[in-house]
Amino acid sequence: MIEAILNYDFMKYSFISGIIVGLIAPLLGTFIVVRRLSLIADALSHVALGGIAFGVYLTSIFNIVINPVISGIVFSVIGALGIEKLRGVYKHYSEIAIPIIMSLGIALSVLFLSLANGFNQDLFGYLFGSISAVSFSDMILIGIIGIIVLLFVFFLYKEMFFISFDEEYAGVMKLSKYIHIIFIILVALVISASMRIVGILLVSAMMTLPVASAMRITSSFKQLMAVSIIFGEISVIAGLFLGFHLNISPGGTIVLVSVAILLCTLVLNRVGVVRNAQRTG
Repeated sequence: MIEAILNYDFMKYSFISGIIVGLIAPLLGTFIVVRRLSLIADALSHVALGGIAFGVYLTSIFNIVINPVISGIVFSVIGALGIEKLRGVYKHYSEIAIPIIMSLGIALSVLFLSLANGFNQDLFGYLFGSISAVSFSDMILIGIIGIIVLLFVFFLYKEMFFISFDEEYAGVMKLSKYIHIIFIILVALVISASMRIVGILLVSAMMTLPVASAMRITSSFKQLMAVSIIFGEISVIAGLFLGFHLNISPGGTIVLVSVAILLCTLVLNRVGVVRNAQRTG
């Protein structure tokens, strides 16, 4: 695979994009899991799928080519804002916002896929990831999103920490509600950016599985973030390697590596190798 990375541009684009995704997906996933909003990634991925199907549909009926990634990002951002709005409407049952938007995303996906006469090879790559599908423009887009995410977490870490662990206290401290809105939009962007590598149906795993693994062997929030990123990078690199040599979509292998890491941490925790994390939660 190393030789292929050196010789083929699409392999370079996939590898670099994968490294970025392995960093930003678990990074935001840490805040998502702590806030018990893990299913939001699934909801937004289904909405993004609706956007991709919409882009494919428009391309099929017009002469102009519409990038499905852009339409997926637009739909995902709108879905994120919709979830935030519904969480405000159903204040005492805020979790209901997630299945509502997820249902809408699934419905839109089915509708536009039917209008676009079903699946094609490009859409299959969006669903399950593809090494060869990542273009230079995709890599640049993922890089820009990665920089925005890193800047957001760096400058607003303290505010996000308070919001994640005690949203009511954050409200009392009058932390801007726009911080949370920006965060939800960034989650939507990361999901849309990750779909080329992992696939839209599996991208939520990259935001939750590394965090779930790290939770079993860490005892502080910063440790959780750091170890989650390490596990995310291991999953992406190993998954891309296996996907390339087995000639299969990388999304499945990346997620399977993440699951294997999770099982290892559970076993280590179970047999008592990691005791401190077990005591401190």
